[in-house]
Amino acid sequence: MGHYMDYAATSAVRPPEVAEAVAGFLAGVGCSPGRGGHSGAMEAARLAFRCRRELARVMGLPGDPGRIAFMQNATHALNAALWGLLGEGDALVVSQYDHNAVLRPAHYLSRRRGVRVRMLSGSPGGGVDLDEAARLLDGARVLVVNAASNVLGTTMPLRALAEIARAGGTTVVVDAAQSAGHSSRSLSAEGADVVAFTGHKALLGPQGTGGLWVREGLEIRPFLRGGTGGDSRNRRMPAAMPDRLEAGTGNPAGLAGLLAGCRFLARRGVDALHAREMALKAELLDGMSSVPGLRVLSPPAPRGVPVVTVTAAGMDSASFAGRLDREHGIQTRAGLHCAPEVHRILGTSEGGAVRFSLGWASTREGVEASVRAADAVLRPVAVPVA
Repeated sequence: MGHYMDYAATSAVRPPEVAEAVAGFLAGVGCSPGRGGHSGAMEAARLAFRCRRELARVMGLPGDPGRIAFMQNATHALNAALWGLLGEGDALVVSQYDHNAVLRPAHYLSRRRGVRVRMLSGSPGGGVDLDEAARLLDGARVLVVNAASNVLGTTMPLRALAEIARAGGTTVVVDAAQSAGHSSRSLSAEGADVVAFTGHKALLGPQGTGGLWVREGLEIRPFLRGGTGGDSRNRRMPAAMPDRLEAGTGNPAGLAGLLAGCRFLARRGVDALHAREMALKAELLDGMSSVPGLRVLSPPAPRGVPVVTVTAAGMDSASFAGRLDREHGIQTRAGLHCAPEVHRILGTSEGGAVRFSLGWASTREGVEASVRAADAVLRPVAVPVA
C-alpha cells in the first residue's frame, strides 16, 4: 500500500465524515441556499451559515461570519480581491514567494489597468528585507502576503509587513491557501484586511470550496455579477456581504463537506494536529538530509507548514517523482508548483523539484518509507564483478 505525501496540493485523504456529509446533503437536502423560501432552501441556508461560522472559528476571523464570501478556491478569491481593490495606475506589491494565483492576475492587471507591480525579493531561507518592503510599499494600494510558501514551507512576517503597510494606508491581502487549517492564529489580528483561502487543503473539505474574508468597513468591488437570490429588482450587486461577492449558485454540497472538515479540526485541535505534522516534518527533513545525492531545499523552521522540497542529483523532478510512485508507492508533487519565482531563487527553474507534504493522516511509517524510497531510487546500481 502506498503513502500519500501531497497534502499541500489536496487533502485527498479526508476524515470519513467529510464524504458522508457531502453524500448526506445530496440525498437529504439537495437545495441551494437563498434560492427559495421553502424548507429545503432554508436548511441549505442554515448549513451555509454554520459553515461560515465554523470557518471563522477555525481560522480566527473576527466579527460577523457573513464577512466570509464563498468562492471556488483560493485562486478565485485572490482574483476577486485584486480585481476588486485595484484601479487604474494603482501600485501592487507582491513577493517572490507568491503563487501564480497572484502573479498571473497581477500581470494581467498591469496590462489591462496599468497596475504598477512591485516585487519584494525572497531568499532560499524564506526571509524578506523589511527595508526593501518599506520602499516598495510607499504609495502602494495593495500588498499581498503569502502566509506560507507551498515550496519552502516557510512563513512571511505578516505582522511586521502589515505595520509598514498600515502606516501608508495600504490594504493587506493574505493568501492563506497553505496556512488555513494548519494554524489557529488570527491573520486578522496580525494585520490582514482580506484573507483568501481554499477548502480542499488543510481545511479538509472537497475541491470547489473556498472563500474570501473581508474586514468590516472595507468594500471590494464585485468580481462577478449576477443572481444572489434576493433584491432582484436592483441592477447593481447588493452592498451587503456576503451577497456582494457571491453571484450565482455555489457549491452547497461542498460546503457540507467543508463544514464537516472544520468540525473535525475543531474537535481534534488545529494546533495539536499541526504540532504532530511539524514533528513528522522534522523527521522527514532529517531523513532526507542523510540520503546521498539528495538536496533538501526547505529550511528547518519552528513555524511554517509541513512541506519538504528536494532535488535529486542527476535526475529531473518528474523522473524522480515518477519512480517514487511507480516503484515505491510514494505520491509526491514534482515541477515548479505554480510558484516560478521561488524556483528562480532556488536555482531550480529548469528541472523543478519534488515536494513531500504532510497532513492530518500522515504517519511516521510514511515518513520512513519516503526516506527509504528516495535512498533506493538514488542508490547507485551495483555492477557484478566478473
